[in-house]
Amino acid sequence: MTQASLIPSSAARITFDNGRLTVPDQPIIPFIEGDGTGPDIWKAAVRVLDAAVAKAYGGQKKIHWLEIYAGEKSHRLFNTWLPDETIAACQEFLVAIKGPLTTPVGGGIRSLNVALRQTLDLYVCLRPVRWFKGVPSPVKKPGSVDMVIFRENTEDIYAGIEFEADTEDNLRFLELLQQHFPKRYEKIRFTEHCGIGIKPVSKQGSERLIKAAIEYALANGRRSVTLVHKGNIMKYTEGAFRLWCYELAERDFASAVYTSRQWETTRANQDEDAANREQAQAKAAGRLIIKDAIADISLQQVLTRPEEFDVIATLNLNGDYLSDALAAQVGGIGIAPGGNINYLTGAAIFEATHGTAPKYANLDKVNPGSVILSGEMMLRYLGWTEAADAIIKAMDAAIANKRVTYDLARLMEGAEEIRCSEFADELINNI
Repeated sequence: MTQASLIPSSAARITFDNGRLTVPDQPIIPFIEGDGTGPDIWKAAVRVLDAAVAKAYGGQKKIHWLEIYAGEKSHRLFNTWLPDETIAACQEFLVAIKGPLTTPVGGGIRSLNVALRQTLDLYVCLRPVRWFKGVPSPVKKPGSVDMVIFRENTEDIYAGIEFEADTEDNLRFLELLQQHFPKRYEKIRFTEHCGIGIKPVSKQGSERLIKAAIEYALANGRRSVTLVHKGNIMKYTEGAFRLWCYELAERDFASAVYTSRQWETTRANQDEDAANREQAQAKAAGRLIIKDAIADISLQQVLTRPEEFDVIATLNLNGDYLSDALAAQVGGIGIAPGGNINYLTGAAIFEATHGTAPKYANLDKVNPGSVILSGEMMLRYLGWTEAADAIIKAMDAAIANKRVTYDLARLMEGAEEIRCSEFADELINNI
């Protein structure tokens, strides 16, 4: 199904040894162009990525792209939405990139994106959120938004453990609940015609997420990590997530972090002034602050006090809400990048975070920024920071010049609306 025969002999696989990626100068990177507007934005994005690499390294480095298949194109060609060969290619070549994929209708795979994340155990959904000067925003100070979200990607309600109302499995589950856990059964207000979902949150899943978030924050000079949760209500899932994250931070990063739980202990044992002095000393020493916030309050405060958030670590559903809400603050989902990563195996898929927008398919119209900036994340993940920096500078320049696609042009005074392919041309010229 792949085009492996087209890859030149000079190309090589990315490998992962002793916790580190080894990236050859000519790596093989699989791509899925995506559904709907996917082909348009991928054609634009790949030209920008290639131009940035060529400019940054003078031809010494080059990506060899390998097409793999998922979604509508795969279904049309091979009568399967997600071929085994696609999963195998992602496992073999470690790092991949993709456009948006449709969700199949009428049964089968619930979500192709979720299926890829769970099958490859890509437990971190990494979503950096920053504002490009000049991009229209609904908030007064979008420049204060500079956050990185670490969203747990494999657990929570997204695990897909659900029982459809009135089905045999649903009735059997309710019967077991009534028989073995009657007090919990009584909490269900209406047992007839009632769908049921199970929310798994594990210590292992929570710990590997917060470990990745702390290591990222320390490596990138970030000030704080905020654990966003709804532990005041879901005490044994989201509350446990908060507890496990604090325990790991204090155990494995004792000399590098200071936690709000430590502040609470000092306040209880001494007084609030002593706790504040201790925290101030930790900040002065450059220690990373680990704190937590309730999810609903966080959704308010990222609007009203965004400067208080830096790195956010949270569970799957909260992360979904937060990442899209923050994207709206800095210009919309059309320029929001994302990556799905397993830091233990090195496997990663970077992706456009928006939908397929089929009504705009093949019109050369939509903004390719999400997949371009996801490619920038990918280059940075590979260690090709010079090429990644070139893309950021090119994006800054294009927006400053007000030569943008329709989604931004309609909101920017004096902007010139250009096509998807022309926006890629603009970035390449800036590079």
